[in-house]
Amino acid sequence: MSTLALAVRDSSTMLRRNLLHARRYPSLTLNLLLTPIMLLLLFVYIFGDVMSAGIGGDRSDYIAYLVPGLLLMTIGSTTIGTAVSVSTDMSEGIIARFRTMAIHRGSVLIGHVIGSVLQSIASVVLVGAVAVAIGFRSTDATAVEWLAAFGLLVLFALGLTWIAVGMGLISPNAEAASNNAMPMILLPLLSSAFVPVEGMPGWFRPIAEYQPFTPAIETLRGLLLGTEIGHNGWIALAWCLGLAVLGYFWSAAKFNSDPK
Repeated sequence: MSTLALAVRDSSTMLRRNLLHARRYPSLTLNLLLTPIMLLLLFVYIFGDVMSAGIGGDRSDYIAYLVPGLLLMTIGSTTIGTAVSVSTDMSEGIIARFRTMAIHRGSVLIGHVIGSVLQSIASVVLVGAVAVAIGFRSTDATAVEWLAAFGLLVLFALGLTWIAVGMGLISPNAEAASNNAMPMILLPLLSSAFVPVEGMPGWFRPIAEYQPFTPAIETLRGLLLGTEIGHNGWIALAWCLGLAVLGYFWSAAKFNSDPK
């Protein structure tokens, strides 16, 4: 069997393993998924009238503004589970067992990454369904824009997942992994997900602007609502690819440096 065929076969096996774990122990995924759903309901039904006045519209306008940011926040929340899962595998010794077996070395991490991306997209679909149920509509987006939006979500999930894998590898236990991955939830709160950057204090704007979530949110918002994207699309793409490459090399270096 060729090296490529071996890698595909073993990665598929590890993917099935991770999906089975997610199905047998859904509590972590559900807990992380509840955060964006609760924020969606909170900001729409409790703060909706006040926040919509701040953007010069009504509640339906604010729902349209809010949903793209929460979809990306959902991805960030899901990847915390990836960090915890990787750390658990490392601390419980199953990785050491895998290293004694005739399997492709990188298949363990690839299985975690692909499984996490699939879970992220499934979580986005669920949150999106809740958003549609409470009034979100995307009537101005074309088929091409919907396809581009899906591609952005997958790329963003891939980039964050590789970073989460690295965080899981450097964490001594699951609790530390969860704490290390908390920026995945905190950064969206400091972005343009809830209010426009222009309405923030001047000293705070650089924090919101120079991070991966804001350009990705503005790009997704433009694609779903049919508004201008400007230069945010290229910046979001650069962030996605940069995080994926950085996370991959970081994770590979850490994984390969551990004692065999």
